[in-house]
Amino acid sequence: MTEAERAERPRDARDLASIDRAKVHPQVRAAAEWAWRLLLLVAAGYVATRVFREFEEVLVPVALAILIAAMLVPGVDALDRRGLPRSLAVIVNLVLAIGLLAAVMTFVVREFIDGVPELAEQVRVTVEKTREWLINGPLGLDRDQVRNFGTDTLDFIQHNQDRVTSGALATATTASEIITGALLTLFLLIFFLYGGGQIWQFSVKVIPQANRNRVWEAGIAGFGTLVGYVRATVAVAFVDACGIGIGLAILQVPLALPLASLVFLGAFIPIVGALVTGTLAVLVALVTQGWIAAVVALAIVVGVMQLESHVLQPFLLGRSVRLHPVAVVLGIAAGLVSAGIIGGLLAVPLIAFLNTAVRRLKGTGVDDPDDARRPGVVAEPDPPIWDTDDPDAAAETLAQEAAASDPRAEEDGSGDRRAPEANRAGTDRDARDREGRGREGHDRDGGGAT
Repeated sequence: MTEAERAERPRDARDLASIDRAKVHPQVRAAAEWAWRLLLLVAAGYVATRVFREFEEVLVPVALAILIAAMLVPGVDALDRRGLPRSLAVIVNLVLAIGLLAAVMTFVVREFIDGVPELAEQVRVTVEKTREWLINGPLGLDRDQVRNFGTDTLDFIQHNQDRVTSGALATATTASEIITGALLTLFLLIFFLYGGGQIWQFSVKVIPQANRNRVWEAGIAGFGTLVGYVRATVAVAFVDACGIGIGLAILQVPLALPLASLVFLGAFIPIVGALVTGTLAVLVALVTQGWIAAVVALAIVVGVMQLESHVLQPFLLGRSVRLHPVAVVLGIAAGLVSAGIIGGLLAVPLIAFLNTAVRRLKGTGVDDPDDARRPGVVAEPDPPIWDTDDPDAAAETLAQEAAASDPRAEEDGSGDRRAPEANRAGTDRDARDREGRGREGHDRDGGGAT
């Protein structure tokens, strides 16, 4: 290739780019660029989901071990700080946690097995009373029409008690998978508690040297968010279980303790878990104790959830986890769709971790200085804007206010916060002034010549 050809080649490339820009509208070009970037992000998310499903037997124990480590590491650090060897501190915390979990599960399962026959009998009585009401009550239905009412439910409860009590785990997965996953989780948990920081420091060595320290700090900050999240979630779940369990026990609802345990476990899936388990408790109260007890149980569940959402979560989570309820619900829904119950359980911790880690990578501790003084994120109402005859003018006013309050307007040094329309009007006015001055000078020059 000659020198002339090399000189002409960049010019040809520039010409082609100019032709392309002339033919394609800038908005179409911008939309296309956004489109392929969004498609890449969606493809990356899909690949990540497929990888998670392919290696679920390994990744789920890793994620559970990290969450349990976030819950137990404050106790391990407390014993380590008081002079106990860290290995012994890990063993003490694990023995206490496993012993407490085994005792609670044994007691709950025993209560559940003992309470199922009573629940079946009360369901049978409720079904019989409902049949009589449908026949002799205001509806006056024919006896043949309600003869089979509830028969399937009674048969299922009476003839499948053993399957309900002993076969619940078998329907979810095999015993070998449970044992393997539990042992792997325990193995990982021991090393995460003993030297998790060193494992993370070794892992970030794959990052280039220029960004290695920032990634390490982001991971540490994200794990701190997990510690705060798990501790607050355990406290919230305990309060939810105690409140609903005591209410069910006062109402003499069967299986009050197992239902309270379900509420405790369900509270680890924020918003959705407590709602589902609380609804189950209300249904059991309706079937066994009647609609009055069900209304009281519903009031108890609603009161506990209001206490959780307005008092416990904001003040217990604090600054460590600042997620909007919309992000929480959408994250849980995406997790349930992509990975089932495990996905719903891990969705919010993952979002909280990424929220903190990304903000640390960006070099900002908080997004808004006002958020640092608020305990958590509260969904605040919008001001009334759209109740006008001209929504476009309302949108324009809102955009002008947002531009005026943008701190980046001060950083660019211009200091001009006028609305775009005002700036264009000023530009047009300056152009007219210059044109008028040009005509005036031309007239003076012409008059002098004559």
